[in-house]
Amino acid sequence: MSEQKERKNPFFFPYNTPHDVVPFDCIRLEDYEEAFMEGIRREDEQIDKIVNDPRKPTFDNTIIIIDDEKDGEGYYDLLGRVSSVFFNLLSAETDDDMDALAQKLSPVLTKHANDIRLNEKLFERIKYVHQHHRKLTPEEKMLLDNCYDGFVRSGALLDAAGKERLRQLTEEASILGLQFSQNLLKENKAFTLHITDESQLDGLPETAREAAALTAKEMEKDGWVFTLDFPSYSPFMTYSTRRELRQQMYMAKNTECIHDNSENNIEICKRLINLRRELAQLLGHKTYADYVLKHRMAGNVRNVYKLLNNLITAYKPTALKEIAAIEKLAKKTEGKDFKLKPWDFGFYSHKLQLQKYNLDAEMLRPYFELSKVIDGVFGLANRLYGITFKENTGIPVYHPDVKAYEVFDKDGSFLAVFYADFHPRKGKQGGAWMTEYQGQWIDRKGENVRPHVSVVMNFTKPTEEKPALLTLGEVETFLHEFGHSLHGMFANTRFESLSGTNVWWDFVELPSQFMENFAIEKEFLRTFAFHYQTGEPIPDELIHRIIRSRNYNVAYACLRQVSFGLLDMAYYTKKNAFTDDIIPFEKKAWEKAMVTEQLPDTCMTVQFSHIMAGGYAAGYYSYKWAEVLDADAFAVFKKEGIFNPATAQRFRDCILSKGGTENPMVLYKRFKGGEPTIDALLKRNGIKKK
Repeated sequence: MSEQKERKNPFFFPYNTPHDVVPFDCIRLEDYEEAFMEGIRREDEQIDKIVNDPRKPTFDNTIIIIDDEKDGEGYYDLLGRVSSVFFNLLSAETDDDMDALAQKLSPVLTKHANDIRLNEKLFERIKYVHQHHRKLTPEEKMLLDNCYDGFVRSGALLDAAGKERLRQLTEEASILGLQFSQNLLKENKAFTLHITDESQLDGLPETAREAAALTAKEMEKDGWVFTLDFPSYSPFMTYSTRRELRQQMYMAKNTECIHDNSENNIEICKRLINLRRELAQLLGHKTYADYVLKHRMAGNVRNVYKLLNNLITAYKPTALKEIAAIEKLAKKTEGKDFKLKPWDFGFYSHKLQLQKYNLDAEMLRPYFELSKVIDGVFGLANRLYGITFKENTGIPVYHPDVKAYEVFDKDGSFLAVFYADFHPRKGKQGGAWMTEYQGQWIDRKGENVRPHVSVVMNFTKPTEEKPALLTLGEVETFLHEFGHSLHGMFANTRFESLSGTNVWWDFVELPSQFMENFAIEKEFLRTFAFHYQTGEPIPDELIHRIIRSRNYNVAYACLRQVSFGLLDMAYYTKKNAFTDDIIPFEKKAWEKAMVTEQLPDTCMTVQFSHIMAGGYAAGYYSYKWAEVLDADAFAVFKKEGIFNPATAQRFRDCILSKGGTENPMVLYKRFKGGEPTIDALLKRNGIKKK
């Protein structure tokens, strides 16, 4: 009992860890709520100091203090500190107790944020500074504009009734967004396909069988267990010859959160759409999309639809040919009366790829052993930017799967801490993402506080017989998230709220998608792609096949992304209350981009985290917008040399280190010397001949 009393909450004290990293091994569940409540109290106290400051409001005594909770006297941003840990782990390593605490804290935190943004005295000081300020640097001006606009966009100009309604809308939306994510995680983990008859594994490669056997063993079951996690689901849909089992897996995946149970997300989605529409209209915008796009490169709804429609026009003819070729092979194999269903697409698409290019994801796996891929990706960063990575087992991690690295710049100075979390597990959301436990900023003493960034993925796990062997798609995902992490690690700005990935959302995917380009470059593959058993380098012929097959089904893939963008915009351009049935509305919304059959009893919306629980509502088009940028940027590298250090340094200086300190188009034009065009993307995809 005495030990319990003597124990101190780690969030309240200096961490005393390497680089002041989070002491994950010391944190207990009960620490979070205590730290959140004290963090809120401290922040309220800080706001009171600003509001009651008798001096005339200035940029230095108002805006900087709002942005920077750290006063240089050891008083750190406690609320930011505990929030980063709690909410990152809520996605990467949660359980029922964490979920319950999140539900409890969500309205409290939303109310606190609203209390600040709707504080009239505080806004009066901000408005005064916005109208009367000293000469500011471009970065200071951006901070001031962001601060003022942030308060206006959060309701600072509303009357009392409007402010009260905004509180209600935002508090309800925060709870529902959280519930959406928790329902999806529970539904995803609830389904398993348990096989005990080995004949039902027909067609599956050895890696998939071994992984399923390991999952079964972990669940203390006989035979093989397949889940809806991507490393299990995708190979099953690609290789299994058992059509009825493919159908079972497909329907389980595509009916998540529409069942008649407590995890049904349909009404949650409807409510979120209406909450956001009402919030936007309360703030003077016609639709939620209009509200969002005011702070995006696209600028308005018209430009988003222009991009999506241009892509449909350019890619749909090719996509229809791609689908027809797959259907032709299926009928040739199964008979002319065979009707291709969605659970057949991956299977026959793979067979056609084998026929055309003699290429298969399983052929490449032996050359993509995870530890070697890590070496390759780190080596690429070293070659481009001169940075180095050193694993430090003394840095605490939140799960044994996680690796922690110190990152050093080309001059040997410390640059960042980098965490990598590679494999799926029970308490982890699906997908892949980059996040931070500490952002970068320059403190009042002039010290450049370096970031702690993390990439979280769901890659193929090692088995008892084999190390983790990745697909080329997983290598591309690693490069993608690593690109985001470089954006964070290279951050070099004065203010934390403008550093790293704190940029407009249709610009944030440029650094990540840019890195994917290297995945099929021979010179890059040669640095790490060695057979995990023989040590032989990946053969030139196999690399040639990878390059030749690069654009296989590229038009279908493009239209799939466009369809998601259309669905997103359909929901968030609604001017009136959304009362439609979600499932038929979804089918109609993306019909223009569809080239395959849509089943009436499946639904994407209820598991579309990006636009329901993430930050991509009215912004999913950003992936295609950024793809135009990344193709255009990589064309510069192709012209000047893909490993040209001068080009890489320019990319770092103009884009990666600048965060959100300037308008993204200004940053991009500074790198390239002109605006981007769609030509490079069309040429890369083979849609436009070079």
